[in-house]
Amino acid sequence: MTSISTAPRPLRTADLGTLVIMSWSRDTPDGAVPFLLACSLGDGAGGPEATPAAVEGLLSRSGLAVGGDGVLDGTVLPALPISLLVVPGAAALTMPGVNAQFVPTPQWRAAVDERGYACLIFATLPWPGGETGDAAAVAAFANHEDTLATAAQVVLPVRSLRT
Repeated sequence: MTSISTAPRPLRTADLGTLVIMSWSRDTPDGAVPFLLACSLGDGAGGPEATPAAVEGLLSRSGLAVGGDGVLDGTVLPALPISLLVVPGAAALTMPGVNAQFVPTPQWRAAVDERGYACLIFATLPWPGGETGDAAAVAAFANHEDTLATAAQVVLPVRSLRT
């Protein structure tokens, strides 16, 4: 008799490669909306070809679906194991197996302070190369049809340290 294990495979961070977080905001008629793009540089043990499966495994462990299931509203899911901590001059995205710290842009920080949330796009596709500080390139990759069709999207409430 054969049995199939439903237990998740151990997360191998070497398969993920370098994860980067890029922040930007988009102006709308209702004010600026803060976005985060999280993706691998494709430099993991299996190269860029193995990146999508490795990232999808990470996202699955965190309860995030990849693809066309729409945007998950994490503001109404207190048990979601993903958090976004924002402090003066820095921020951190935390999820099972990942604690990624980054320095947000001032425009992003202002939008987060106003909205109280950020829209996370966690791409399974690796970053195509080029400068990760180029806001136009980041937005173009994050909004590309192929990226969105294979990414997890979630609205994350912002936490801060209480003083």
